[in-house]
Amino acid sequence: MEYKYLNKIDSPADLKKLRVEELPAVCSELRDFIIKVLSKNPGHLASSLGTIELTVALHYVFDTPHDKLVWDVGHQAYAHKILTGRRDRFPTNRQFKGLSPFTNPAESEYDAFIAGHASNSISAALGLDIAESRKSKVESQKTNVVAIIGDGAMTGGLAFEGLNNTSMDKNNLLIVLNDNHMAIDPLKGGFTQYLVDLTTSSTYNKWRWRLFRLAAKLHLVDERKRRAMLRRNNSLKAVLSKQSSNIFTGLNIRYFGPTDGHDVEGLVRILSEIKNHRGPKVLHIITKKGKGYAPAENDQTVWHAPGEFNVESGVRNQESGQNSVPLWQEVFGTTLLELAKQNEKIVGITPAMPSGCSMNIMQKEMPDRVFDVGIAEGHAVTFSAGLAKAGMIPYCNIYSTFLQRAYDNIVHDVALQNLHVVLCVDRAGIVGNDGATHHGLLDIAYLRPIPNMQICAPRTAEDLREMMVLAEKIEGPVAIRYPRGRCPSDDRFAAGPATPVRLGKGVKLRDGKEIAVLTIGAIGNTMAEAIEEVTKEPSATYQGGIAHYDMRWVKPLDEDLLHEVGKKYHTIITAEDGMIAGGFGSAVLEWMSEHGYSPRIIRLGVNNQFVEHGSTKELYHLLKLDKEGLCESLSQVLAM
Repeated sequence: MEYKYLNKIDSPADLKKLRVEELPAVCSELRDFIIKVLSKNPGHLASSLGTIELTVALHYVFDTPHDKLVWDVGHQAYAHKILTGRRDRFPTNRQFKGLSPFTNPAESEYDAFIAGHASNSISAALGLDIAESRKSKVESQKTNVVAIIGDGAMTGGLAFEGLNNTSMDKNNLLIVLNDNHMAIDPLKGGFTQYLVDLTTSSTYNKWRWRLFRLAAKLHLVDERKRRAMLRRNNSLKAVLSKQSSNIFTGLNIRYFGPTDGHDVEGLVRILSEIKNHRGPKVLHIITKKGKGYAPAENDQTVWHAPGEFNVESGVRNQESGQNSVPLWQEVFGTTLLELAKQNEKIVGITPAMPSGCSMNIMQKEMPDRVFDVGIAEGHAVTFSAGLAKAGMIPYCNIYSTFLQRAYDNIVHDVALQNLHVVLCVDRAGIVGNDGATHHGLLDIAYLRPIPNMQICAPRTAEDLREMMVLAEKIEGPVAIRYPRGRCPSDDRFAAGPATPVRLGKGVKLRDGKEIAVLTIGAIGNTMAEAIEEVTKEPSATYQGGIAHYDMRWVKPLDEDLLHEVGKKYHTIITAEDGMIAGGFGSAVLEWMSEHGYSPRIIRLGVNNQFVEHGSTKELYHLLKLDKEGLCESLSQVLAM
């Protein structure tokens, strides 16, 4: 693709050679480039379209990478990647061995901090700012640090913890609040813009600072009085602008805005004025998610990550025909609605992902019984605990990677009181192109040690439905973990469930003589295919047959099946789509040792590593957890 400006920008230094008046053209080219690349290589579209002007302005005003930009939820940062030497590689974004889906310091010196989970930017940037200020003894070498938070990240508790700390400790942090809420109109009347002009005026702030220093020398003001003066100043601005005080001014953080986040020339002017102001400050900008591409502007939820699409028509590429195999989350969503219709005590809780987890199915019919609490996983769990304590039955759906953020809430608020909270752990295992920050590989290992916690994993759609039904009836906390993608069916409901799900009970899928394979969850389907493959040929190395048990429960384990396995088989293979250390295989290994059995135990799973990004198929192959890899592992065991 040929562009007048973009093809010549290989670093922010090239951007700075342009005149301010040329920056809107750069923004236009960036927007066109991102739309065209993502139409063929899917990614997070709408969020990055909304931050193009901001990104150009930041790199134009600040001296990156010496100055640090800390992005929150890195799907806002595609333009940032393109302007920082990664334009030619951008078509590999989110692909196996390609660019990281989010900002990653291991990929570029321009990426100041990792940004996969939301709400961490203020805390991280404050740490960077204080550390850099201690290192910079010379004013000209001072490092500016900017936190860019938006796309819902301000709803996270960590963001408010960071704000609180920012208000207490000496720092010069700039927080850019990228506000893309459609209900806010940033520029109603000229007086609001006048206040922006006033409070960003270099003359105003220079003389304000000089007067404060003079008052300090005359012992007329100390830090306590300075804060009081700042509060009065903020209150005066609020009165003049007919706005009520906000959380930032209440915390003695200087507040600028709101202003138009799509006016790149205006942003350059404002950022140039405030970047050297002493003390913490917030620049509040108003942006539109999907800006510049009508389909994305009109349906921001769908176009957040739309998949492949036709640029001209705005039509997303759909799979040909209707896929009869549902997604795991669709099975969850339809089942939850069915259960809620039968029991008025059932409610749904989600931290900002009703459509992603399909809780929107219940939300549409029962809006008063579904609670979207924002990007606040810890609150979601403790809120569920409060509901359960009062007799409700909350089904709290949180993706595995985000559930990590609510660990203490699970332990302290749910498990310690043995409350009946159903944790629906979506996106467990390998999730694909979002990479290391999003794979759900740790949940078995971190949930298993918690007293009172019960953990199960379905292999099929029917298993998930039955586990959700059972979870309504059993006491205490239950975690149901299931992966991303299509949900296979074993068609058991055609003739009635032959092996219904019961608490702590697994099922034998096939018998054998000397080798037993124990699986948990959906990986059992791939393992079943692998077992069939390695034992089907008459000339196969081992003709004694390989037994296969779908354990269904990590906790409590099916002790009857384990006694059977321990007595009968000299070799046990466990397989899971999670970390080996502390996982399902570890649970089996511990149980066998404690009960006096000594078979050879081989554990298959992810071995103590963060897994990169790529398609699910590529990553399971890399980890040797696809059919080919499992066949290889089975053949090696058979050859021993």
